Amino acid sequence: METRSNHVLVGAVVLILLALLALFTVWIARLGGADEKEYDIFFRQSVEGLARGSAVTFAGVPIGQVEEIALWRPDPQYVRVRVRVNDETPILQGTTASISGVGFTGVSQITLDGARRGAPPIVCPEENPQRVCPYGVPVIPTRPGGVAAILNSAPQLLERLSTLTDRLTGLLTDRNQASVAGILENTDRLTDALADRGPEIAETLAQTRLAVRQAGDAAQQVGELADTADRVLANDVQPTIANLNRTINSAQRSADALGEAIGDARPGLQAFSKQTIPEVGLLVRDLRRTSEAFAQIAERVEQGGAGSLVGQQKLPDYKGK
Repeated sequence: METRSNHVLVGAVVLILLALLALFTVWIARLGGADEKEYDIFFRQSVEGLARGSAVTFAGVPIGQVEEIALWRPDPQYVRVRVRVNDETPILQGTTASISGVGFTGVSQITLDGARRGAPPIVCPEENPQRVCPYGVPVIPTRPGGVAAILNSAPQLLERLSTLTDRLTGLLTDRNQASVAGILENTDRLTDALADRGPEIAETLAQTRLAVRQAGDAAQQVGELADTADRVLANDVQPTIANLNRTINSAQRSADALGEAIGDARPGLQAFSKQTIPEVGLLVRDLRRTSEAFAQIAERVEQGGAGSLVGQQKLPDYKGK
């Protein structure tokens, strides 16, 4: 009876110690994790090589590890990776995550990079946090890189290689090969013909160089002629043009003076045309009448003498038969 009591006491003490050890372990874990932060990363690519405990680096510096890897239920194309990093790590706006390989071991790690100085940290917004942080922790955006980018583009590369192979196969048919052989044969003949005409080609090149030299001399002469023409224009034509300009200016001033004189004489001309000309007409009529009277007097004097001016004209003497 006493032995059974001792076993029960020992068992109770052991259970209590185990419970205390478990509590201490949880406390240590919480104490150690108090200086760490969790983030989610959604990769739309293969995460082959990642596992729980894989390293997380920032610019090559280890800062944490992978805590969880799972498919995202709303869209299975994405893989959700939960990482735990040091609290002092600057996870700021602009930071991106990528998967990179570690040597040739086939093991991968998550690399963070791209934080901007002075940018705010990545946090969940206070309004509608579920839209940005579906699992209650901030989300770090991704960018393809390293081996993951190559693996993601491998299907497209293989497809393009297959398409290129098919096109090359269609291009290298018997007919096309015969055409290529004909082209090469024609090229050989053309090369031989050029080799045979080498001296003629050399002579043609020499004549071309001579023509170029002559063209250069002609261009130089044209330049000298242009300089001479410039000097002639500067020494002869320009003074003549200056004299002509002065003459034109003088004629313009004379025309302006004549116009002013005509403007000043216009009132007198108007008065002359309205008053003097009618009076001159009356004077001309009077002069015409006076001349007619003088003509009559002259005729009377001629016929009857001077006495006819003071008396009546005598009748001619009558002679009887």
